[in-house]
Amino acid sequence: MLKQELKISLPYRHKMNKVKEARPLLEVAEVFFKLGCTAFGGPAVHIAMMEKEVVGKRQWMTKEHFLDLVGATNLIPGPNSTEMTMHCGHERAGFPGLLVAGACFIFPAAILTGVLAWMYRHYGTLPEVQPFVYGIKPAIIAVIVFLMIGLGKKALKTVALGIIGAVAAILVLAGFSEIVVLFGSGAAGILIHTIKQKAKRANSITPIIILAVNHISNAKLFWIFLKIGSVLYGSGYVLFAFLDDALVSQGLLSKQQLVDAIAVGQFTPGPVFSSATFIGWQIGGVKGALAATIGIFLPSFIFVALLNPVIPRLRRSWIMSAFLDAVNIASVAIILAVIIEIGKTTLLDWRTILIACIGFIVAYVFKNLNTAFIILGGSILGYLLTLF
Repeated sequence: MLKQELKISLPYRHKMNKVKEARPLLEVAEVFFKLGCTAFGGPAVHIAMMEKEVVGKRQWMTKEHFLDLVGATNLIPGPNSTEMTMHCGHERAGFPGLLVAGACFIFPAAILTGVLAWMYRHYGTLPEVQPFVYGIKPAIIAVIVFLMIGLGKKALKTVALGIIGAVAAILVLAGFSEIVVLFGSGAAGILIHTIKQKAKRANSITPIIILAVNHISNAKLFWIFLKIGSVLYGSGYVLFAFLDDALVSQGLLSKQQLVDAIAVGQFTPGPVFSSATFIGWQIGGVKGALAATIGIFLPSFIFVALLNPVIPRLRRSWIMSAFLDAVNIASVAIILAVIIEIGKTTLLDWRTILIACIGFIVAYVFKNLNTAFIILGGSILGYLLTLF
């Protein structure tokens, strides 16, 4: 009898263990597919939404470790928020989680951008979305400011770090490169800690610039976007400059097509780098869109896979711990500086200011509310207010 029970129970236990192992991966897929469908507004708001989802709601990691991942991600090329999804997926479900998180976050944006690219190629224009975008931007500002306050409190460990953060924000607003400010902040953090510990050591990295090609096929299109994904730091505006040099100056894409591609990346949910899907479609149809999309995102999977296991060891080193602390506070400061820049061009009348204020109040009062609803509400409210 006992043997029979064992025969029945062992396969059942094996099956249950497989189910338990699959649950984290399914959870990762659910979280990042949802974010890929609802995360409007670029890397800053994506990261803010991620922090609320994986730290506040699901507690996959501490705020301190999340900040370490943000800081480390800012130091490598590629789309920051997409790389953060991979880090978070790795924390929850290992290497398979890294792959699933990145793919699920990219997939909705790539599909939606592909549909818009098909419409654009056939009809020569994009759908009218300006009334809805009008309300999205101020809502995004409210969400980011609210969520960055929480991260800022964790990053602000000392007065010295507060000074580094303030200087970082001022330098970015003055026009300095974000990557230069980040590495400079890290070096300042090491220097301050070195003075305290009476030790001395520093490190730095310099990115490389890509070259354009004269003739294009799907393979060469893949290669262009692979190189861009391997070296690109910064926002969609930096991406614009790279693509202008690699494609527009070579006569492979018109300036208007490039402008429209960046616009699509900005107003669709998910990563801004989905602009690559739009451009690939204009140049090479479905195969071109696939080549460009894989090319620009592939380096991020590789970088994160190499970087993620190293971060805990960096934190245990006093030199790199000081570096990460300074980079973390600088990362938060840079996000807030970006929001100030967006605010200058967004909060231009009483309607947008009203939407931003309502968004902040809703985020503050309903702390467990999914930020996607705040952004959606801002979009609807913006549309309604434009009718008056």
